Amino acid sequence: MRRALALLLLLPLAACAPGAGLPPLPQAPAGPYRLGAGDKLRLLTVADPALDGDFRISGAGDIELPLLGRFHAAGFTASGLARALEYALKAAGLERAPSVAVEVLRYRPVFVLGEVHKPGAFPYQPGMTVLTAVAEAGGFTYRAVTGYAEVVRSRHGGALTARAGRDAALSPGDVVTVFERRF
Repeated sequence: MRRALALLLLLPLAACAPGAGLPPLPQAPAGPYRLGAGDKLRLLTVADPALDGDFRISGAGDIELPLLGRFHAAGFTASGLARALEYALKAAGLERAPSVAVEVLRYRPVFVLGEVHKPGAFPYQPGMTVLTAVAEAGGFTYRAVTGYAEVVRSRHGGALTARAGRDAALSPGDVVTVFERRF
């Protein structure tokens, strides 16, 4: 009886827990990584070293290339961008049989805010989870809710705000907010 009464008294407090009303974070979309603003790329060509180099995708999703000028890169996979560049080089009459390789040097960062020791932007690593992002940010403070966090993920046409467990997979560009525990 006492246990049931205590549970009834604590139930309203659980509903007030930070992030309680957020939907769960869906799994990151399966499939190859899609390039986006802030990614840093390395382009290598076989026939024309003038196109070789490291390029950052702008906020508009473009890279600025010698000979070709501005080229939209966001939304492509690395291999898809390589094929598109090969086609553009051929169409512009710059190469007869171009061969381009695209490598992601640095993914756009993950941002960690809230009850961590060093909030800020941290380089995304494939396989990164909420817990590994928090570790990059110096770990939880003593006031932190440690079981879950809020994740804001950009999507085409907006953003998704969701509740994510410690082991939830992150995507480049995600914003993780660690809540303050209410005593």
